[in-house]
Amino acid sequence: MNAPAENFNPDLVLTITWSELAVHAMLVLALSASGTWWLSHKRAGFGMDAPDGRRKLHETPVSRLGGLPIYLATVIGLTVVIFLGNHGFRAWAPLLICNTLIFTVGLADDLKPLGARVKLVGQLGTALILYSLGVSIDVLSNPFGEGGIHLGWWSLPLTLVWLVAIPNIINLIDGMDGLAAGFGLFLSLTLAFIGYFSFQTDVMIASALMAAALGGFLFFNLPPAKIFLGDGGAYLIGFFIASVSLQSSNKGSVIAALLVIVIALGVPILDTFFAIVRRTMRGVPVFSADAEHIHHRLILLGYSKGRALAVMYAVCLVLSLVGISILLTKGIALPVAGAVLFLLAVGAARYLGYVRSWTRLREQVGQALERRRKYEHVQAHARALEFDVEVCGTLEEFAGLLRERLRWAGFSTASSEGARPVKISLTGGGEVLLHHKQDADAEEHWLRRADCFVTLLERCEERWGSLPDVLQRVPVEGRAAN
Repeated sequence: MNAPAENFNPDLVLTITWSELAVHAMLVLALSASGTWWLSHKRAGFGMDAPDGRRKLHETPVSRLGGLPIYLATVIGLTVVIFLGNHGFRAWAPLLICNTLIFTVGLADDLKPLGARVKLVGQLGTALILYSLGVSIDVLSNPFGEGGIHLGWWSLPLTLVWLVAIPNIINLIDGMDGLAAGFGLFLSLTLAFIGYFSFQTDVMIASALMAAALGGFLFFNLPPAKIFLGDGGAYLIGFFIASVSLQSSNKGSVIAALLVIVIALGVPILDTFFAIVRRTMRGVPVFSADAEHIHHRLILLGYSKGRALAVMYAVCLVLSLVGISILLTKGIALPVAGAVLFLLAVGAARYLGYVRSWTRLREQVGQALERRRKYEHVQAHARALEFDVEVCGTLEEFAGLLRERLRWAGFSTASSEGARPVKISLTGGGEVLLHHKQDADAEEHWLRRADCFVTLLERCEERWGSLPDVLQRVPVEGRAAN
């Protein structure tokens, strides 16, 4: 371990007094809170998250630029500390540069959607830059004692996975007011403790200042949120946790420091695992959004938003303490931590309804695979129609093919007795109304199938300037329906 507990001497840890650290943290908190307040009250024409009536149920557009005051407050706080005293921050230039880059990628997506592939390229590029600047996982150390495994060329892929996975995990759980920022606060405090325990004042100070910036932001992000974290904020939190944990782990040797973070990330890792499994079984992209995360399930079980958030915070706090126990016990508590995570996963799967019955699990999997086949059938018709847009000579000719393929996919363009409506939201604005028969499938499955036609309809508008008359366009204020 970096610092044996029996040799621990608090006087050796601090080159900054507790009162000085408290003053810096309060200034960062105030700066973050004031910047967040200003953004939450500014109704700019950019970076706004509009409600869609499906997953985004807030009443009015809300700014999703919440990562900006967090970033500025943290950087300004670190800059002040660097100028006032030497705490080893000069070696942090690679982390500051790359955290700025990853925040820029997320901020750009908040201003104008970049697409999953572009964002992934930006994340990998940022991780490669940090790796090339010397921040990497080189040795898998033995948490129970001496020795370790030298990774060699495996250092590169493992470092990239670590630096890319955690920002995406944090971003994936950012679907509830106060959740991702609150988790980031707990994780930053956990990193601050690791820095304190390991005689790394710079890690402790940087993590404490990030926690303060997140605390200032949370004043306005708790339910009902007045501002959202956005991809910029989520990527910044995740990359900060990932990169600083490498900085705190003895120059790239993965020891207890990284294990602590993995355990503390138990809830978002579990949520990500559930999301990957259900989306893979349904045949939808892993990064596609849905309303079946852990916090959504808690709300369906009757929890209020505030109570669901409190439960998630409590579990995150307990797991952070379990992770810290690994550090304090020199790895002895690792089997206990693994058992806690396993029991949490099994209990959560059953309690939250991901597994309705362990004895009927095979039947549930079969039903999920059947829904996947239906989804793939709809996707096939949507792809065929995209080719038809290019082949058809007139909009009227295309309209006949569209109506026929929609019928095969289970939709109709006109209402009928017993049919249920479903809206397709177009990227450029406006909505199209389709109808489907009532069956055993939940409404969310029909919504997902209807979304397969978004790209097709947008290509149709690009070519002919309008949609076929057979489609029912939902009227938008200031614009007539087709």
